[in-house]
Amino acid sequence: MNAKSVEDKPAKKGAMQRMLDGIERVGNKVPHPALIFLGLILLVVVLSQILAWTGASVTTEVAEPETVEVAPEYPQGTSVPGNDAPAPPPIPNYELETETITAESLLTGDGVRFMFTTVVQNFNDFGVVAVILVAMIGVGVAEEAGLIAALIRKMVKVAPKALITFIIVLLGGISSVASDAGYLVLIPLGAAAFASLGRHPLAGIAAAYAGVSASFFVNILITPADGIITEVTNETIGLVAPDVELNVTHNFYFAIASTLFCAVVMTLITERLLEPRLGAYDPSEAPTDAPADHQPTEEEMALESRGLRWSVYYLLVAIAIVSALTFIPGAPLRNPETGEIFGNSPFMSSLLFIISMLFLAAGLGYGRGAKSLTGSTNVINAIVKTFNGLGGLIFLMLLIAQFIAYFNYTNMSTLAATGLADLLERADIGALPLLIGFILLVFVIDLIMPGVIPKWAILAPIFVPLFYRLGIAPQTVVAAYRVGDGPANVITPLMVYLPFIVLVSQRYRKKAGLGTVVSMMLPYTAIVLVTWTLFYVLWYVIGIPWGPDAPVHSG
Repeated sequence: MNAKSVEDKPAKKGAMQRMLDGIERVGNKVPHPALIFLGLILLVVVLSQILAWTGASVTTEVAEPETVEVAPEYPQGTSVPGNDAPAPPPIPNYELETETITAESLLTGDGVRFMFTTVVQNFNDFGVVAVILVAMIGVGVAEEAGLIAALIRKMVKVAPKALITFIIVLLGGISSVASDAGYLVLIPLGAAAFASLGRHPLAGIAAAYAGVSASFFVNILITPADGIITEVTNETIGLVAPDVELNVTHNFYFAIASTLFCAVVMTLITERLLEPRLGAYDPSEAPTDAPADHQPTEEEMALESRGLRWSVYYLLVAIAIVSALTFIPGAPLRNPETGEIFGNSPFMSSLLFIISMLFLAAGLGYGRGAKSLTGSTNVINAIVKTFNGLGGLIFLMLLIAQFIAYFNYTNMSTLAATGLADLLERADIGALPLLIGFILLVFVIDLIMPGVIPKWAILAPIFVPLFYRLGIAPQTVVAAYRVGDGPANVITPLMVYLPFIVLVSQRYRKKAGLGTVVSMMLPYTAIVLVTWTLFYVLWYVIGIPWGPDAPVHSG
């Protein structure tokens, strides 16, 4: 063998890289996601009948929102004047109810009727579709006008190249306050930013996806989910300690520290593990109809600078309008009863729409300044073009909506979650090992039930009183729940944005599929779970308060 052939021989891959490459090869051979969900629907139908035959059931206490009193209705559709019901509380009160939950078959008369009569309603209730369409109005105009590319070039010039990954991941973590915007905006932005630096765009997608999703339930801000989780926790702790009551800041210190810690960990995973595995990016991997990058001329750069200035002007006007609607006392986007802005308020409820409109304003300003969007017709065409590219995704959402509805109807997710929780409760081990076991339990359940609140409504009545009797404060249990809830989000097939991630990946690698995304994200799941759990254990052992007046142990 001559020297040249020795030099050309590729370096031997490590065990981890071979395993991930294998996962990618196998994953890319699976059928189209639409066929996968059709198969899952069929599987749920069959399993529901088997579980119903075996009489599968669990009896447990579940936190349920109290029934809101309503005014009596009359045949004419009106109520007696002055007999209106009181306004519901900003965050609903929860009460504990003992329930026996049984498996429901989809092959009974009721089950078949449910499948046939709820198809449209299931899709109509699946809010992700509306979220995508609303979000993409502003983003589509901004992208078609050229604002996104211009911002990326500007960001690359201003930000230190060594911090690009960290900035993208951290922005992803912060964007979880409006998670949909993080998925729909930051992930394409991360890919384009990496590509503009000569780095692999799939690594940018992975970094942004991990930032948004792998540490979803922590943030440097107080989020609406914090309020609901706090209310459920207070209701459950009342079983053993009626005088104990938490507030939305009970995990504030830990949430801020976790956001920064996870951002550092995910930055290292991206740069030290994922990028070496992906190697140098070959533009020929992209589809032939992918837009080609080019170096802008001086004239284009001048128009780009002018467009960015105009985008700032338009954006400032839009921010001023939103601020006037939000921050002035009695403004319509404040909570009409409490005056809250960042808690449970119209401002937080409309945050995604506000973000979309801010993008729209900035895109319109850029288009006018850079002369890339001239006339209202071009603006409408930009939105239509964006929607045209979402046809396949919307069809997939139709199938996913049916699968989730059928899965919930059968009670299979509740049976599995409660059964696992009971096993962990009966384990006769110390408090800290039990907390670690609880983190792992939440992680496993998150694979089949990604929602933050539904899992907690099932688990809180069991584990909050249990840990309190062991001398562990409820805020400590909630902090453990936050750790277990995030890492699986980036690999669970039930993540509703996973098809969108695949779609973005295919812009840069035409052969990318579900396996590509899962193989990229698996290291984030494993490493974030382990390191974040160790971070939690260290915090617990040292005894740092989780938040203001929120000690590790009960008093």
